[in-house]
Amino acid sequence: MKSDFKKKASFHLPGLFEFFDFYREFLPLYHKHREYFYDWAQIASIYGSPADCLWGGGRTSFGQARAEDVLALLDEYGISSRLTFSNSLLQSEHLADKNCNQLCRLFEKSKVQSGIIIYSDLLLDYIKKNYPSFYFVSSTTKVLTDFKDFCAELDRPDFKYVVPDFRLNKHPQLKALNPLQKDKVEFLCNECCSFDCKSRKACYQNVSQKNLGLQVKDHKCGAPESSGGYRFSLAMQNPSFLGLKEIKDYLKAGFSNFKIEGRGLGSAILLEFLLYYITKAEYHLQVREELYLDSMLDLF
Repeated sequence: MKSDFKKKASFHLPGLFEFFDFYREFLPLYHKHREYFYDWAQIASIYGSPADCLWGGGRTSFGQARAEDVLALLDEYGISSRLTFSNSLLQSEHLADKNCNQLCRLFEKSKVQSGIIIYSDLLLDYIKKNYPSFYFVSSTTKVLTDFKDFCAELDRPDFKYVVPDFRLNKHPQLKALNPLQKDKVEFLCNECCSFDCKSRKACYQNVSQKNLGLQVKDHKCGAPESSGGYRFSLAMQNPSFLGLKEIKDYLKAGFSNFKIEGRGLGSAILLEFLLYYITKAEYHLQVREELYLDSMLDLF
């Protein structure tokens, strides 16, 4: 049965470089067996950055895949690549970084328009001037928890999408946004961080420092369950969690963009995200079997 939603849910997935081997197996399955997946959901983009990426932020990346291979794969399946350049501490001397500029030159040539997830206005102006073919996503690392600040970000013409802090996911004023603003909202669905966290920005800044090569101690999270690492089951209990019911409600209200976090996690949990968010329940086993039995993926 066809869905009656006016728009599809566009999902933005983690691990452009980090999970290249996984997507090399999953995307052909997704393309060949569309009957396995909800007709109201689509993979719109995959985001990430390679290891030792100076402009990177959000999470310390470990992706080792060749950029040319990554771009070729996403072009083949008509999916937008997003480079995660959300470092919050960049200075003018960092703009000349050879590797990051090479990435821009390569991904600017993509068949499907590539995007940049960005924090720094300095970097934003530099990329707009030198690589004008990209679209831009305002990063959740800005930790926009004030609704007025979030609306101001939505109204900036620089950004095609804006990812608010997860604690705004169910703000009562969201549905009063105008249609242009709704089109730009990109909800972070599956955050596991404590809803009451007061040091989220410091956590992101710690990652930015590491990506700049600074010798700093790891950020120590004070949340009670942080020592156990990410648990999807715990994320589902977060007051901000957006599950299938909430996503369908937002589709009806005029929103359509949903981001899944997980660059720092393993491919096994990534598969669980894809099963939950885009795969029909009756086909979960088939998808698992295709990936477990017909490939050499190291999922654990």
